[in-house]
Amino acid sequence: MKKVYINSIACISAQKTFDNSEFLDEVIIHEDQVVYAVEPVYKDFIPPAAARRMAKGIKMGVAASKMAIKEANLKNVDAIITGTGMGCLRDSEKFLSGIIDNNEQFLTPTSFIQSTHNTVGGQIALELQCKGYNFTYVHGSNSFESALLDAKLQIELDEAQNILIGGVDELGEHTTKLHKLIHHIKEEKVTTNTLLESKSSGSMFSEGASFFVLANKKQESTYAEVVSVKIYNTLSQNEVSELVLSFLKENDLDIEDIDAVVLGNNGDFKFDGFYNELTSTIFNNTQQICYKHLFGEFNTVSPMGIWVALKILKTQTLPEILKLNKKETSSYKYILLYNQYRGENHSFTLLKTC
Repeated sequence: MKKVYINSIACISAQKTFDNSEFLDEVIIHEDQVVYAVEPVYKDFIPPAAARRMAKGIKMGVAASKMAIKEANLKNVDAIITGTGMGCLRDSEKFLSGIIDNNEQFLTPTSFIQSTHNTVGGQIALELQCKGYNFTYVHGSNSFESALLDAKLQIELDEAQNILIGGVDELGEHTTKLHKLIHHIKEEKVTTNTLLESKSSGSMFSEGASFFVLANKKQESTYAEVVSVKIYNTLSQNEVSELVLSFLKENDLDIEDIDAVVLGNNGDFKFDGFYNELTSTIFNNTQQICYKHLFGEFNTVSPMGIWVALKILKTQTLPEILKLNKKETSSYKYILLYNQYRGENHSFTLLKTC
C-alpha cells in the first residue's frame, strides 16, 4: 500500500494560526469561558459579495481550504472530505428560531439550506469546481478522525492521489447557553494560563477550521507521514494505557520510540483523568504537549492538535506554552496524538517526520 503524506496545512483558530510562516510566535491570552476564532481578511480568499451571504463556519472552511491547496501547489484535488460536530450551527439556530417566531408559517428556506452539515464541503467543491468524491462525517469529536481515516484508506488503495480533508465548527449563541446550563462550559471565568490547572467541571469552548492536503507523494512542502489512525467510541480509563501499547506494537514501535505525545487536556477534572493515566505511567518520561488551553474545546479541535504536531515535526521546535512537562527532546521523529471528549470518541493518531 502507498504511504500517506500531509503536504500542506491551514488553521483558523482562537490563535493567529492562519499565518503559516509563524508558529505561535505571539500567543493570545484569553480570559473567558467562550472564545472566538481570530479570522483572516476574508476578501483575500472570497469575493466580498459572496462572503456576505456565508455563515462564519463556511467562511472559515473555504478560506482554510484555499490556504491548504495553495501551499500544496495544487489547482484542484481528487476528493474533499470534511468533519463537523454541529455543522453550520448559526443558520440552524436561525431557522429553528424562525419556526417559533413565525408560528411555523411563511419561512424562507435560505437558513435551512445553509444549515446542513455538508454545506462547507459543498461550498468548497463549488469554489474549486471539484466534481470528485465529497463526503462529510458527523461523528461528534471523532468527526475529523473519521475523515482522516477515509482519506488515508483511499490513498493507500490508490483510489486518489490528492485529498483535501478538514474539520469545521462554529459557535452558536443559543447552543452555547445550553452547554453552560449542563455545565459543559465552565461557570467561572478562566484564562489560557490557568485552564489546565482548573479543578472544576466543563471547559473553555471555542470554534475554528483546519484543513490539510493528503497525498501519495512527498514534495517540498510535506510536513509528515500519517502512519496510523485508530478510533474508539467508549473506553474506561484503565483500558487506555493498554490500547496505546497495543497501537504502538501494531506499528512496530515501543514507548521509547515516541518523541512526544500530544494530549487533549481541557481543564475538565471529570475527564482529564484519561490523559493523567498516560502522563503518570507509560508516558512519564516522554515529552508531553497540550493545546486546548490555547484553542479551546469543540468537536473538531483535534485537527489543531495535529496542526501543532505537524509544525513541531517540520520546524523541530516546541514553544514553551505547549509543554505539559519539563522533559527536553532534541529531535522529533514520531509524535502520537490522543484525544477524547467527555469519556467518549477516543482517537489515536501517529505521525512520522519525513
